[in-house]
Amino acid sequence: MTRTAFDHQLEEIQEEMLLMAAMVATAVERGIEALKNRDVALARQIIADDLEINRKRYHAEERCLELIATQQPLASDLRTIVSVLHITVDLERMGDHAEGIAKIALMLADEPPLKPYIDIPRMAETATRMLMSSLEAFKHRDANLAREICGWDDEVDALYDQLYRELLTYMIDDPKSIQRATWLLWVAHNLERIADRVTNICERVVYLVEGRIEELNVSKY
Repeated sequence: MTRTAFDHQLEEIQEEMLLMAAMVATAVERGIEALKNRDVALARQIIADDLEINRKRYHAEERCLELIATQQPLASDLRTIVSVLHITVDLERMGDHAEGIAKIALMLADEPPLKPYIDIPRMAETATRMLMSSLEAFKHRDANLAREICGWDDEVDALYDQLYRELLTYMIDDPKSIQRATWLLWVAHNLERIADRVTNICERVVYLVEGRIEELNVSKY
């Protein structure tokens, strides 16, 4: 394989990863929409679409391993390939978290609303902003932006803490609310984990640029 062909394949793999990230961000946004609007059809579509996210992860993995096995890439290229491998795994898991939100939307669809949805959409907005920004940091090889994005995870954690305390109060005041409150906590936990996985992507960006692994903004959960 010529250097030009190798570069083209490596670029294609990265573009596929970016497309996968956009699919994940859309799944998260649509999951919250399904939850808020009690949209059963949308929730089921999100669950079905997760299969495509999974397929993209495995396809990217196969292509990365093929390049490693057949082309003996240089150190900088190898860092890119290894970073893509790790990032696609995190993206696939984020897709699973979005699928989890959709499943909870199905469970809550026939239940009376427990509370207005305020904190959960804010968590989702911050988490998806983190995700898309982390991929911008990857595209532009911007380690400083990657480190900055990790700080945004504190916003998600703070919203999670606030929601946890509020839902706990609902449970104490009315035991009949325990199941619904628990399901909402699961939604919040999925969003918190998505934000944590974005920090993993940011760590890979730093590794890609600087050639060293650096743990960024370790989650307290």
